[in-house]
Amino acid sequence: MREVFIGTEALARGRLTRASLRWNYRRLFPDVYVPAEAILTLRERTTGAWLWSGRNAIVTGRAAAALHGAKWVGRTVPIELIFRCGRPPPGIVARNERIDADEIAERAGLLVTTPQRTALDLARHLPRDHAVASLDALAQATDVKAVDVLALAQRYPGARGIARAVTALSLMDGGAQSPRETWLRLILVDEWRDPVRTQIKVDDGSQTSYLDMGYDEPMVGLEYEGAHHSQDRLTYVKDIGRAEFIERQGWHDIRVVSEHSAEFIKYRVGQAFERRGFRPRLRRRS
Repeated sequence: MREVFIGTEALARGRLTRASLRWNYRRLFPDVYVPAEAILTLRERTTGAWLWSGRNAIVTGRAAAALHGAKWVGRTVPIELIFRCGRPPPGIVARNERIDADEIAERAGLLVTTPQRTALDLARHLPRDHAVASLDALAQATDVKAVDVLALAQRYPGARGIARAVTALSLMDGGAQSPRETWLRLILVDEWRDPVRTQIKVDDGSQTSYLDMGYDEPMVGLEYEGAHHSQDRLTYVKDIGRAEFIERQGWHDIRVVSEHSAEFIKYRVGQAFERRGFRPRLRRRS
């Protein structure tokens, strides 16, 4: 047996002996087993959590987002379930919450929250920056809109985390291509009130490129460059020509890498604004 399974069911059907279960498999959750040497995917862990619930739980949170196609969800994140249980086992978060029938879908044979309800739960239960990164990934995968999620939130005016959810949803942007792009955008949002636009098209009629994000009026753009930009020679060479093309169209293009601190990034953007004669509106400090 290679799949995630319920131990008592496998024994009752004669698919395994107790000795085989003990020596060849390990317990993932109570009465839920996997091959002893298996390195589990998030999908397999999610299936295991659902089996543990007696096939009754509804998957939500980051595991649900992954089932809807969202990227960048770690395989070891806690599996969040809407399920009545006082003490779930480690690796599972169970919440006894109201959910309406139109907020439930089916993915990969599992009951899962719809993209709208998934977004609401992400926004309610995760810290702001983690929530926005997860929301960005879900929006990119499903095209879920903040306005639809906020409409859904009106069903639950007294629910835990609704105020936090409104804040996170106001920052959701499906244009992010990675969690680090979300991180970069939030640095800018927290410093300046001027709107940051993502996936800015730069076109001269014969060539087209896109900036990760930027400010239209001063024509200041930013791009987050992962390690592959310097490690892959072909990408590195293409980036040189691309940067020259973007600058010819009048954009000041700021490259950001993982070693850059938030303060350094803000300094560089501030300097670019100054060179362009642009006076940004600062956020008020509390």
